[in-house]
Amino acid sequence: MARPSIFTPELAAAICERLANGESLRRICEDDAMPAKSSVFKWLSQDKVFADQYARAREAQADSWADDIIQISDDGENDTYKDEDGHERTNQDVIARSRLRVDTRKWLMARMAPKKYGDKITQEHTGAEGGPLVVSWLKS
Repeated sequence: MARPSIFTPELAAAICERLANGESLRRICEDDAMPAKSSVFKWLSQDKVFADQYARAREAQADSWADDIIQISDDGENDTYKDEDGHERTNQDVIARSRLRVDTRKWLMARMAPKKYGDKITQEHTGAEGGPLVVSWLKS
């Protein structure tokens, strides 16, 4: 089956819907019913409406990942197991994998939507010993 290579608004909407639901563009484009990533990038550079729709879908994707973080964090189902003696043990591998999944989403979210999910950085300029800045003009 040939991959679609002709832009249609319906195909663009399907791509954006899947992005907004948290799916990566790579995974979407691996689907035989979807275009190659190179086609999507070409369309983005050629169609302003699609580019705007795509940008909104990327913002929604970050929100979807925020929901994923809560679900991953709340899911403790496999955090413990019973060893061969029947003692309950902590499954450090599952906990580490969950931490990695959360941290990866947080990192991506901070880069995709820095105003919403990035770390807030404030800069304060002070003068000597924390006092106000003093501005001097030198005459030449």
